[in-house]
Amino acid sequence: MSGSVEVRREGSGTRELIVLDNGVVRLVAAPGLGGRVLSVRHRGREHLYRNSRLLDEDLLPVEGVVLGPVDGPMSAWNNVGGDKTWPAPQGWDGPDEWAGPPDPVLDSGHYTVETDSAPDGSATLTLTSGDDPRSGLRLRRRLTLEPGVAGYRLELEAVNVSDTVRRWALWNVTQIDGAPTTREDTGGVFVGVRGDGPHVVALVAGNGHPRVVEHTPRVMRVPSQEVVGKVGFPTASGWLAHVGASGTLTQRFDVNEGADYPDAGSRAEVWLEAPVERPLEHLGGLYPVDRVTEVEALGPRTELAPGARTTLDVEFGFGTGAEPVAEVVPDGFWSEPPHWAAFDTRGGRLVGAFTALRPGALVHRSSGHVVARTGPGEPTHWAAPIPGADEHTATDVVFTPLRP
Repeated sequence: MSGSVEVRREGSGTRELIVLDNGVVRLVAAPGLGGRVLSVRHRGREHLYRNSRLLDEDLLPVEGVVLGPVDGPMSAWNNVGGDKTWPAPQGWDGPDEWAGPPDPVLDSGHYTVETDSAPDGSATLTLTSGDDPRSGLRLRRRLTLEPGVAGYRLELEAVNVSDTVRRWALWNVTQIDGAPTTREDTGGVFVGVRGDGPHVVALVAGNGHPRVVEHTPRVMRVPSQEVVGKVGFPTASGWLAHVGASGTLTQRFDVNEGADYPDAGSRAEVWLEAPVERPLEHLGGLYPVDRVTEVEALGPRTELAPGARTTLDVEFGFGTGAEPVAEVVPDGFWSEPPHWAAFDTRGGRLVGAFTALRPGALVHRSSGHVVARTGPGEPTHWAAPIPGADEHTATDVVFTPLRP
């Protein structure tokens, strides 16, 4: 049908690639490399990190490189990049901690493939791991892309395939090129938070702890910086956004208030890498050679009886702009939430900046006035006189999608 998502399957083994393309976003997944998404291009701009020493521009192993299941210390890990799912917590002190990466099943093993196209033109790719004897888990990653939308849905599931009770959290890891934007004060990772805090916990110091600044009382920002380390956010409200040279990548996910989250209660985490002069022996010989930013969404630790499962859904969105992110909502994200601004003798104006994930309109609900039209992934700024609007109704702006 017209407007359907294109699905292509190419190659086999570690060279197998699955492509989903809706004309706005193009996803490429590698079932033979841990079921990860290797590439996400929004309007031709790549958002994910790719290790060019392991994969060429066509996302195939470079000449002389052999990829596949691998185990051992961190120094043996073939970090090809991309977006993948692991169990948490990570650690090497016992069976209740995931001693990876590397990992021969969940991180670098082969995932089976199912594709499906729906009558509405959307396409779904389901990637399922083998049964992992160490964690007792089987992971499933289900990606759904709709026609013309600047985003996609990722549904994660972990099933206990062992014969004993296990306790794990789902942990989605998105690796992004860590190159900074031209303005240091606008880029990095933005994390929505709620409550009184503390909002940040230091988790891992490779050669230091990442610096975190307050963007607003409800948004923390991790700027791009030359450091290897990780921070967690125990009060994360359920959204993350990375602003970099390729534009903006956002993630939305549910949080469970009062649940037990790993890593000092972290619902979201940010890991930064930068080149170092020698391997980090206290991190298993990890030897970063590129600037990489990881944005990580976590589910709660869940006790799983044999055959039981836990789930986590993550909504991805993309925009071409490189402005700070104030809030991520179901239909897009605000760079400048709507507010009332005084304009000399011309009176007041309703002002804001929003990036929608699909075509539609921003409507001032009280008056019914259309504030602005939107396109998928394109920032929309406005400063307009709205009949009946004032400082008391300035936030009464809603997104209305364009119906097909």
